[in-house]
Amino acid sequence: MRALGRVAWAWLLLLQLAGASHVVYENLLEVEAAAAAVPPSIVDPLLRTGYHFQPRKNWINAPLYYKGWYHIFYQYNPKGAVWGNIVWAHSVSRDLINWVGLRPALEPSIPSDKYGCWSGSATTLPDGTPAIMYTGVNRPDVNYQVQNVAYPRNKSDPLLREWVKPSHNPIIVPGGGINATQFRDPTTAWRAGGHWRLLIGSVTGSARGVAYVYRSRDFKRWTRLRQPLHSAATGMWECPDFYPVEAAGRREGLETSAVSGSGGRPRVKYVLKNSLDLRRYDYYTIGTYYRKAERYVPDDPAGDERHLRYDYGNFYASKTFYDPAKRRRILWGWANESDTSADDVAKGWAGIQAIPRTVWLDPSGKQLLQWPIEEVEALRGKSVTLKDRVIKPGQHVEVTGLQTAQADVEVSFEVPSLAGAERLDPALAGDAQRLCGARGAAVEGGVGPFGLWVLASADRQERTAVFFRVFRATAGSTKPVVLMCTDPTKSSLNPNLYQPTFAGFVDTDISNGKISLRTLIDRSVVESFGAGGKTCILSRVYPSLAVGKNARLYVFNSGKADVRVSRLTAWEMRKPLMNGA
Repeated sequence: MRALGRVAWAWLLLLQLAGASHVVYENLLEVEAAAAAVPPSIVDPLLRTGYHFQPRKNWINAPLYYKGWYHIFYQYNPKGAVWGNIVWAHSVSRDLINWVGLRPALEPSIPSDKYGCWSGSATTLPDGTPAIMYTGVNRPDVNYQVQNVAYPRNKSDPLLREWVKPSHNPIIVPGGGINATQFRDPTTAWRAGGHWRLLIGSVTGSARGVAYVYRSRDFKRWTRLRQPLHSAATGMWECPDFYPVEAAGRREGLETSAVSGSGGRPRVKYVLKNSLDLRRYDYYTIGTYYRKAERYVPDDPAGDERHLRYDYGNFYASKTFYDPAKRRRILWGWANESDTSADDVAKGWAGIQAIPRTVWLDPSGKQLLQWPIEEVEALRGKSVTLKDRVIKPGQHVEVTGLQTAQADVEVSFEVPSLAGAERLDPALAGDAQRLCGARGAAVEGGVGPFGLWVLASADRQERTAVFFRVFRATAGSTKPVVLMCTDPTKSSLNPNLYQPTFAGFVDTDISNGKISLRTLIDRSVVESFGAGGKTCILSRVYPSLAVGKNARLYVFNSGKADVRVSRLTAWEMRKPLMNGA
């Protein structure tokens, strides 16, 4: 147990540093003792995800496509509970689904990263050379953060197995009143007008998040501009991301250095995303980038307060990259665990990546749309289909004929009448998560809740609900209000789990009564996409009964109106190569 403890404790430390752990233990022996008391059902190996990327340790840094290979770099501490051993692990893939683990790409080796190689991004230079910009810690007493660069030793190696750090590191240091302990996570750089630009996340004053702009001609000497690209009173901005999207709502992605067209009207819109340290969620706005002024202005004046999110569940520290092979922008996000730290130690693993998602601008221009990359469909195996099935009020129907602990489910619902929709409580109209907590899956409604029970036990004592609930149109609007929820409050008989309800409003016109849902089920993760990717929710769950072959899938309707399943197809999902040799 002590050997396992050392490995798991290193992982636990990293989760605590990321704010992802619920319990802080004073020493290794205390953690091991707590882990020994964890019920065996919680450490069931069948709860380890099958097709979601799961490195041995923490979260993504710099997704990259190079010479036919996709690369992801992620952080972990290979030596134990010490601050100074953070390295960049490295895995490669041909298809973003099957992964091969390589030796670490970056390890502390120079004065400016002596106490850790932290988050960063990758940029492809004009000659095709990839460059990694990353945060290093060079003074542990004050957590002094600087920015470094690394290049591949051999550009002809498509696996990029060796990286070198030039002698001019660090290339960016905090100055001019910047808080050196809150100065990290450089973005992918973009180039226009003869200059490179990148953003670094920070905070000014007590709680104003800021994205500083740095500019360079040669990728060596960088100068901070006087004004930040953007800022808002939201707390520290971690892991900023800034990228262009087609304004016309096309799914085709744009390379990061794409610039606005001429004639005064932008050809593209820009997305500015930040991971808010105070809330531990990712938020974004859509707006216009004024290159000459080096300023970004959200389209929605209240955008920073309205808080659009990539995902309304357990999703953080995300990063996008442009995939030139398929001309798309791909989003990666990290999901931590929702069980206790002692459970993580007993399991020997913690933290996963969401399924990579293609992202593009909705035709309305008001939000992004997201959908699992098409490659995940190659894992689909045996399937079953339901068609034109009416689910009466209070009824549930089991989907049989396949195992559903590891599955992909697509379903189209139709509600014949919305006349019975509930009135929306004005006190909850602006807070989807509170609304879901008050009107969860077990609370009967007018139109809904209806959706799926996933990872359910045969007696349905355990079940995780993914559902919609429809409310009447509010004052000043003609569209009914659609709420999408994931309710894991009955997901496990284990009483020691963190089981928050997650929810988001779906900006869709359901006046025709039609709405779709796709849910990826993978043992201990439920990842759902509502209305074609308008609202996404990822949740971590740990059933004790509904594990492996004992997991079941149901369609349910707890409203007062009939719900028709126009079509439901569920596929078993095969396990890909996951960090094999």
